[in-house]
Amino acid sequence: MLSFSPLQCHIDGKLYTLDLQRPIDISLPLSTAENQVNCYYAEAVQIEAIRVGSFVGDVREGGSCNYVRVSLTPHGNGTHTECYGHISSDGHSINSALRKFWFLAYLVSVEVSTSPNGDRYVSLETLQKSLKDVPSTEALVIRTLPNPESKKHQQYSGTNPTFLEPQSGDFLRQRGVEHLLIDTPSVDKEWDEGALNVHKGFWQFPSLPRAEATITELVYVPNHVKDGLYALNLQIISLESDASPSKPVLYALKSES
Repeated sequence: MLSFSPLQCHIDGKLYTLDLQRPIDISLPLSTAENQVNCYYAEAVQIEAIRVGSFVGDVREGGSCNYVRVSLTPHGNGTHTECYGHISSDGHSINSALRKFWFLAYLVSVEVSTSPNGDRYVSLETLQKSLKDVPSTEALVIRTLPNPESKKHQQYSGTNPTFLEPQSGDFLRQRGVEHLLIDTPSVDKEWDEGALNVHKGFWQFPSLPRAEATITELVYVPNHVKDGLYALNLQIISLESDASPSKPVLYALKSES
């Protein structure tokens, strides 16, 4: 039986270990189930057997193997990672943007505010206070509070879900965050007349687009996972598009020195 020894890394002169046997998967799986998380009026995930002549790609129907077509919308059906190509006409793809897959990440929980008009948002002030004593890391995972498990199955379309205050993108970019992960459908408001200020500020678009910076939306971090430093492994499929379904996985770090 193959087993892995803990990996070790040095951070600011300190030795840490991460145990590959204890992954914390913060992605939401893609499924055809009725309770699959959904946003922006995306069609549900579809998985259909391929049929050619007498062949059917479904073992349950007598086929020799399962051979299916999968239809999905990365931005609307589950956890996904996107690059600045999401708001650009130049064709920049996530497959070109994400060339490394291991990062030092910090998980932070932030309270959500409610404005008089009913908007639920994370204010810039709250974000700044939450990160005041937090070390700068290339990846930042934001868990919004409250954090019910119903987030994993929420039907967000038309509900004006939680978003970040518009100036937050600039703040996080200036802080040095290269990879932003959040448990909402979008960092921006559901309907903002196309302003997309957080996306634009974070990617420094259109003045000087950050080609390797990414935003991952619709993650879910269980309540038992504590705020703090983690190693992040962020995987996508090799898709030449602005976004891809993704699988971010956290690994706890233990200081050895």
